[in-house]
Amino acid sequence: MSDILIHVEAGVQTLTINRVAKKNSFTPAMYAAMAQALEQSSTDAGVRVTVIQGDISVFSAGNDIEDFLKRKPDGEESPAFSFLRAIAQYPKPLIAAVCGPAVGVGTTLLFHCDLVYAGDNAAFSMPFVNLGLCPEAASSLLVPQMMGYHRAAEALLLGEPFMAEAALEVGLVNRIVPPTEVNGMAQAQARKLAAKPLGSLVETKRLMKKGQMAQVLAQMAEEGESFARLLQEPAAKEAFTAFLEKRKPDFTKS
Repeated sequence: MSDILIHVEAGVQTLTINRVAKKNSFTPAMYAAMAQALEQSSTDAGVRVTVIQGDISVFSAGNDIEDFLKRKPDGEESPAFSFLRAIAQYPKPLIAAVCGPAVGVGTTLLFHCDLVYAGDNAAFSMPFVNLGLCPEAASSLLVPQMMGYHRAAEALLLGEPFMAEAALEVGLVNRIVPPTEVNGMAQAQARKLAAKPLGSLVETKRLMKKGQMAQVLAQMAEEGESFARLLQEPAAKEAFTAFLEKRKPDFTKS
């Protein structure tokens, strides 16, 4: 069975992250599948809204670390960066349904969604610094904008998780419901949107985002360059080695 399930019904495309045994961690093939689905549906008249969802127990643990180390991103044309550009530029309404942990890209992708519904078990975290890396998905721009600088610093510099209530307070989440109701809520909202004039939806979204789209893409590109450089430095190598060896990293020499 595919790690990304794609289903289209009544104008709603649902992308389900389906790798629960690995905590829905992303591989390059999964990024590529997501990017392709977004790119194709952006011009497909049969798709009016897209929903991204995970499992009731986990949205995504971020990158699959072992797989990531075998196939590190090789520049802006890598599947991961192709996905990030696709989600940032997606012209139609985009909804996320989040339950359980949303780590790294599992959180940063949400800043590009138009509506986010969370289970009361949702936990968001962006621990890039803890891996010797830097933010991606233009989150170094979008997180301070949404949360304010000091809360963003706590989330991005300390890498500490924050729960659904905190996400609701800063505006990352639209509504919190029991985990068993999250996907249903997202689908109900998607059906409402699918019944509206698509041209009006697309134009309204474009107008809301146009003021900073160029800045988002530029920030994403700069983050990508920094991410690739940091990935080769001692701190990241120590962080990943410690992760694989199941020990606490020692950054005193990096």
